[in-house]
Amino acid sequence: MNGSLEIYKALRNLDIKFEYHEHPPAPTIEIAKEYWKDLDATHCKNIFLRNHKGDKHYLVVFEHTQNLSVKWLEVKLKQGKLSFASDWRLEQYLTVKAGSVSPLALVNDIENHIHVFLDEMLLNAKSISFHPGVNTASLVLSFADFERFMKYTRNSYEFLKLY
Repeated sequence: MNGSLEIYKALRNLDIKFEYHEHPPAPTIEIAKEYWKDLDATHCKNIFLRNHKGDKHYLVVFEHTQNLSVKWLEVKLKQGKLSFASDWRLEQYLTVKAGSVSPLALVNDIENHIHVFLDEMLLNAKSISFHPGVNTASLVLSFADFERFMKYTRNSYEFLKLY
């Protein structure tokens, strides 16, 4: 199944309007910033983590200029040791490859294995941008529509002060 197709299908079903911006592959924030400079949106880092047993998965979403220590997050969330999820887990749960992690890919987590932590700073965003399951494009949508999208996925999520 093509994970990006499911993202666009969900956006269409929810009647969510978005701006589509195609660009060369941007697997890192440093590269993506080159293509975001003219986009009026809050751009996000998205980190996919797992606990030490590998039975819990977390997506952490925060503003792209912020730095996040996984060790600090372990203490903050009281979830035990966290590590970056493997390429296999990215494919299994989000149907994306490394460098394309996005909360939009949660539509592919049909069994809702992933809990999402959103930085509460994002609540101030008017619009927000993410890759649409591939890192050769960015979508900009309103934050209100992003919240509707999150409810649609049925994944559990919460806003935290990550800094």
